[in-house]
Amino acid sequence: MRLAIVPVTPLQQNCSLIWCTATMRGALIDPGGDLDRLKLAVERAGVTLEKILITHGHLDHCGQAGMLAKELGLKIEGPHEADRFWIAKLAEDGAKYGMHAEVFEPDRWLVGGDTVTVGDLALDVIHCPGHTPGHVVFHHAPSRFAIVGDVLFQGSIGRTDFPQGNHQDLIDAITQRLWPLGNDTTFVPGHGPTSTFGRERQTNAYVSDYALS
Repeated sequence: MRLAIVPVTPLQQNCSLIWCTATMRGALIDPGGDLDRLKLAVERAGVTLEKILITHGHLDHCGQAGMLAKELGLKIEGPHEADRFWIAKLAEDGAKYGMHAEVFEPDRWLVGGDTVTVGDLALDVIHCPGHTPGHVVFHHAPSRFAIVGDVLFQGSIGRTDFPQGNHQDLIDAITQRLWPLGNDTTFVPGHGPTSTFGRERQTNAYVSDYALS
């Protein structure tokens, strides 16, 4: 598996281009905006896109996913259907933030325990509510790698003051569903630099082992 991170939208959201090196087929995870920049990154990587994956329904993560899917004839997988209400108000939220966004219907809603494929790659789907109720994480076990959206950041965690956010659900998702994946697992957050679960267990002010003891 290979990956390139392309920050998009004024919120500098980490859109991830992942691809299978055996087939050179790939997926964009959370293409929230700046579609010309994303298409250029795909072209430069020499990748053939086969789908779009979505971690959760917030504007900066999926506001333009439906537009890209229609333009390129791609299917959208994710998030969990509990985020349907967020996707239903994308156009409204986009107008508030001065960003063009469109409502879409995923081709496949995801639940924990599902698998998504990209070329010959298989990624596990982990449902991690708290930031939003339908947030999912994509985990590639052979690479010890995860794309976690806005669940966890280097040194911080996702906000839980949005509608249907829940702080305890988020803490439980991180400690019960992400930490067991292993301290040596590297993750790409929705914003900011990458880190490892082990580093966050040592240093994160919100979910380190010390902070939660």
